[in-house]
This record gives sequence, structure tokens and C-alpha cells, in this order.
Amino acid sequence: MRINPSAEPVTRPLSARSVVLSLLLGAHPPRLPVRELVRLVEPFGVGGSTLRAALSRMVAAGDLRRTDAVYGLSDRLLARQRRQDEAVAPRTRAWDGDWEMVVITATGRGPAERADLRARLTALRLAELREGVWLRPANLARPLPEELAGVALTYTARPDEPAAELVSRLWPLDTWTAEASALLARATGARHPADRLTAYAAVVRHLLTDPVLPPPLLPADWPGDALRAAYAGYQRELAAS
Repeated sequence: MRINPSAEPVTRPLSARSVVLSLLLGAHPPRLPVRELVRLVEPFGVGGSTLRAALSRMVAAGDLRRTDAVYGLSDRLLARQRRQDEAVAPRTRAWDGDWEMVVITATGRGPAERADLRARLTALRLAELREGVWLRPANLARPLPEELAGVALTYTARPDEPAAELVSRLWPLDTWTAEASALLARATGARHPADRLTAYAAVVRHLLTDPVLPPPLLPADWPGDALRAAYAGYQRELAAS
């Protein structure tokens, strides 16, 4: 889990591309006609000619698909939307004390392959205990991907170490809490449409790093639910605009 080491949230200025992607990633289904996009991007300071140039570049880059005058997300970005939706509303189950464990067995992989595998395991909300050994409480209602069978062995485990102590070693929960609280304050306090979109884009990136731990293993002041509720409310605003 990559966390900004300070308590100050990181927000990024949004380009025309970022505005379009934010709008489409929050839309269900993720398709909008160009006339609707022109209307929606105007409050963010994006003009019609700038938008159309950005749309052309995004189609050429494989970010978007165009059907007549309707633009929709590509398969790659549809997968990103699914991850984003899961971050906002993760599917969980009651935790009985079991842990998922993934032990990497593949050898001879290059740096790019290793980095890709680490990214995939992190996206599954697993944390690395030591090199090649990844685990998390088994409270997520999702199977591990079948393609892991080619590079790893998977287990259900019951660590001897107390769960709370193991969690504290695997995830920087205090840092995540501090940044989430700062992001929540910035997002709910923003008034200009561009500032709000920028802040909530940072919120959803932060939610993607939430380990989604069982409630007994979370700090009492854990802000994950409040951050999700705020983002879901913002999505509803955009859908109704």
C-alpha cells in the first residue's frame, strides 16, 4: 500500500483528459454523448474545442471508444472502473480468523514481470510479510485470480502472531487514517467544481489503497466508511447534474 508519508493529501490539477475520465469512470453505464460531455466539462474550465481535441487523442490512445457521437471507456478503463467501484463498495464477508496467504514460487522473472505481479497482489489488497510471502485476513468476498496458480501457491492460514499485531506490521494504518481525514476535510470543504473534482479524484485513489480489514482489526477512528460515503454522494451529484 503506497501512502503519502505526510498527513497532507495530494491532489493533482485535472487536465481535459482527467475531467473526461473522472466523469466516465463515475458514470453507469460509462458512455456519454459528446453534447453531454460539452455541458458537463464546462464548469471545470474545459472549452468545447479543448474537449474535442482531448477526445480525439483519447480515442487514438485507446482510452475511449467512439460510436457515432457517443464516447465510452475502453476495456482497459472498464477494468479500472470495476476496481474503482469495488474500492467504493468492497464486498466483504464475516471474518472467522482465517488469513489468505500467497507464496510466490516462480523464478527467473525480469524486473518488469516482478513489478507487475507486485502491483496485481497489492490491488488484491494483499500485503507483503517478507519477500514472496503475501497475506491478508480472509474477509473479502472474492476468489483469488486463477492466473496466480502459474506463479504462486495459495493457502488458508492461521498465524500464531496476534492478528492486531500482524496487521500493524503489514499496513501503516495511522498514516492511512491521517491522509484519509485530511482528504475528507478538503473534499467536503471544496466549493469550486474543479477543486471538488480534483479532491474527489484523490479520494478514490486513496480508497484503492484501503486494506478493507475486518472491523475488529481497525482503529476506532477509522475513516474508511466516511470517505466512501462522501465519494458516493459526490458520484450521485455528478449523475444528477
